Amino acid sequence: MCPITAITTPLDELYRRRSSVLESLGEGVMVLPSAPIQYASRDNQRSYVSDRELFYLTGLVEPGCVAVLVGGLTPRVEIFTRSRDEKAELWTGPRLGPDGAQVLSGADEAHCIEELRVRLPALLEGADRIYARLREGGLESDLVIAALAAARANGARHGSGPRGVMDPGEILDDLRLKKSGHELEIIRKACQITVTGHRAAANAIADAEGEWTIEAELERAFRASGASGPGFDSIVGGGQNACVLHYVENNASLSAGELVLIDAGAEYGLYHGDVTRTYPVNGRFSDEQRAVYQIVEEARLTAIASIKPGATITDVHDAASRVLAQGLLDLGVLHGDKDSVLDEGSYRDFFPHQTSHWLGLDVHDPGDYGRDGSGRILEPGMVFTIEPGLYFRLGQCGNNTDRWAGIGVRIEDDVVVTAEGVEVLTGVLPTSVDEVEEAVGR
Repeated sequence: MCPITAITTPLDELYRRRSSVLESLGEGVMVLPSAPIQYASRDNQRSYVSDRELFYLTGLVEPGCVAVLVGGLTPRVEIFTRSRDEKAELWTGPRLGPDGAQVLSGADEAHCIEELRVRLPALLEGADRIYARLREGGLESDLVIAALAAARANGARHGSGPRGVMDPGEILDDLRLKKSGHELEIIRKACQITVTGHRAAANAIADAEGEWTIEAELERAFRASGASGPGFDSIVGGGQNACVLHYVENNASLSAGELVLIDAGAEYGLYHGDVTRTYPVNGRFSDEQRAVYQIVEEARLTAIASIKPGATITDVHDAASRVLAQGLLDLGVLHGDKDSVLDEGSYRDFFPHQTSHWLGLDVHDPGDYGRDGSGRILEPGMVFTIEPGLYFRLGQCGNNTDRWAGIGVRIEDDVVVTAEGVEVLTGVLPTSVDEVEEAVGR
């Protein structure tokens, strides 16, 4: 089994990514710092979460790093990182140091982070714009602001220097949206581990004391299968908690006759899976639960069937929404005709979120969902979720929903667009009513 620390990005892939960025920079410069260290309180340091953009272009996951990509006639990449320090490494583990960072990243030059204050102003001086995210207290941000101030003061005389700061996402978001073969291999593994965790969670429902028992088994399976852990706070919502979209307390007892919604994903190699399944706690859906579940499952299947190159992400959402709207009419929750329900948006009271989000290094990966007033056109290599749902909160809409009150169902899979259509990365985890009941195994 390959531990998280052993997964590295091949240098040729890093070179390809950076080449695209450097070409897009023109005469600009991009400055990407590592994420800051977070503390729970005092000196109680939290587990470090690395900056995804820095990792994407350099492979670096350490704190205390800055990457500078310089465009122009002589494009280059310079890395600044912490020096080796025997005392510090005794407490927090080995550091790469400049030499190790240069080997891992393939950067043109690598320096100690202490040199940033002297070297960065010179690197920024010739840029016409800077791509950076300014943050309070960051040395690199202070230096970027100083470079802008200097350009404002001297630009009229010399006609040079940066005159504005741009979000690095202007270049990086589209680049990250389409996954390479290397990325898809890691995502498939993250999805495989995610499925393993969900199977373990389903097996735990029959004997679970409460939501926390299922959460513990789910995340145990993630770690035992090689993940660094959950990629986000796991959702295990029983009964009415299934109707809270981002419920993460997971501290309630479970009751026979309720549903339990499990939304969780493993992180592997810094990439994510993200899957939701909804189970009957006692192993059998009631008639009302079954009716709602089957509508959501039909919406999931219909949305997946709509995915192909040239379709849009909006087409996928619309496909699911049409099924859910008709289902709400069939249940008697809404009245009228499907077109009016869709036009008025009344179905959104029960389906308040989008069908999909991009997936990758971030659970909600960057990338526009629309361009020029239209939905984003799907292309091979795009990875996203399919997650229709219906939620009937207590007291939501009076008598029309009394029969359904407390039912919350979401079914979520991860997909990648292929040249032929779509690959469902998590499709081995059952979704049919009979299979879901069997998975609980009471």
